[in-house]
Amino acid sequence: MSVNTIDAKMLSRMFLAGAKNLEAKKEWINELNVFPVPDGDTGTNMTLTIMSAASEVSQLGEPTMESLAKAISSGSLRGARGNSGVILSQLLRGFTKVVKKKELLDSEAIAEAMEKGVETAYKAVMKPKEGTILTVAREAAAKATEIAPSTSDLNVFFQDIFIHAQKTLEKTPELLPVLKEAGVVDSGGQGLLEVFRGAIDGFLGNEVNYSFQPVKTSSVTKITPQAEADIKFGYCTEFIILLNQPMSEDEEYSFKEFLMSLGDSIVLVADDEIVKVHVHTNHPGQAIEKALTYGALSHMKIDNMREEHQEKLIKDAERLAKEQEKEDIRMRAAKKPRKPAGFISVSVGEGMKQIFQDLGVDYLIEGGQTMNPSTEDVLNAIDQVNADTIFIFPNNKNIILAANQARDLTEDKKIIVIPTKTLPQGITSMINYVAEKTPEENEEIMLEAMDTVKTAQITYAVRNTHIDEKEIHEGDIMAIGDKGMLSVGRGVDTVAKAAIDLMMDEDAEVISVYYGQSISEEQAQALIDELQEKYPDCDVEMNYGGQPIYYYIVSVE
Repeated sequence: MSVNTIDAKMLSRMFLAGAKNLEAKKEWINELNVFPVPDGDTGTNMTLTIMSAASEVSQLGEPTMESLAKAISSGSLRGARGNSGVILSQLLRGFTKVVKKKELLDSEAIAEAMEKGVETAYKAVMKPKEGTILTVAREAAAKATEIAPSTSDLNVFFQDIFIHAQKTLEKTPELLPVLKEAGVVDSGGQGLLEVFRGAIDGFLGNEVNYSFQPVKTSSVTKITPQAEADIKFGYCTEFIILLNQPMSEDEEYSFKEFLMSLGDSIVLVADDEIVKVHVHTNHPGQAIEKALTYGALSHMKIDNMREEHQEKLIKDAERLAKEQEKEDIRMRAAKKPRKPAGFISVSVGEGMKQIFQDLGVDYLIEGGQTMNPSTEDVLNAIDQVNADTIFIFPNNKNIILAANQARDLTEDKKIIVIPTKTLPQGITSMINYVAEKTPEENEEIMLEAMDTVKTAQITYAVRNTHIDEKEIHEGDIMAIGDKGMLSVGRGVDTVAKAAIDLMMDEDAEVISVYYGQSISEEQAQALIDELQEKYPDCDVEMNYGGQPIYYYIVSVE
């Protein structure tokens, strides 16, 4: 049967099916990463990105094309993680710019939306590479544009686009030599293909296990006895206290402690005149009685989560809690004195975090190779820093795009992203900040300082492969440099020393060694002693990084 148009309900079904298929394949996609490191994350990043949007889509009762487009665009933009996730969010953002203006989509409208998605994604990447997710997206859109005027049957239209996208993916190793050497196709392109595959399943009505399936708000589902038992605190309780007098910090802390003794999911936002309260508890009366000691109550709301449609209610409560938590964050930041410059850094490992804090970084975002923070994580960090200009150090090439996206979404502060790709680059950039200079002058200084740092990261291989003319076997120790593989071997210290030898030149003055959580101080000191003996003209510094996955992170500058 020929189908020539789709409506918002069908597009929602297709999007959720695409998201579910990507989620199901994420570990396999992770394994397609070129470097055989124990933190391949393309599949994870793309999945977290699209699931952020799927969560918002699932809350739409009867979607219109406009509300669906807003949910997809907003959810994916804020949930975007890693380069692949940011590119996927931009593809979706561009696509929704077109579809939000339509009531029904035919082949030509879909082709136009795909082209807009590609245009938007290419603009987001400073130096687009062919042989990546961008290539697969561009070729799919080009095929859609080519066949749309003569192909009104969407069954044929979607299948032809998918086949062409699949053939393009298979050609990515010819376009990107590093893929050919490693014997894999592009992982981001594969992820996009899985979104297409799932979306077509949704269109065809194939059986898909939707964990984000939207529910009809008019229906009330009785909760099972087991599910009821799983709800520890049964009453979602919200109210506003109109304070008799400003609540002191001690009183605020005491009240919050009291609420914690009654339940969970607590949000307490206080200013001089009012306090907003949200708590899940089995004793809402006790929370109300305590609140009355501070003032009169307003906007009281108590919902029984065991009788109402619990899934929707809990989601709404969680969303409200998150919104109020963000408001709380903004209020706390606003109470701090506004300063000319603030600093945000992505970091992992207790030692690394301490180093950045000692250098004056205001807010640390937990993350790095093993878990790339999202655009929303960066936006929340920006909310925490009350400064006219905020410098952000991503310290990982896979986080730079998310930081840039957060910068573009921020209107009330000047955001400068220093595109640091490693933790040592971030440390050096921060050290070179000069308070007396303008933000623009500091940006230039930091960029120059960053470029003087060479970095090697020492870890282990999780699979056999061949890269940068080196044969790598599972379990080998690898030193990954700024531009590729530096050395491979069986001993951690042996590989580290070989990498440092390759990074040294006549301008080298400082060697910094940051040892990870699996390396003892004694083992690190032994390496330092050898380096000091071999390079007597250099300052050799040992620092506890505490980073996971990487035995050592070493820099030469």
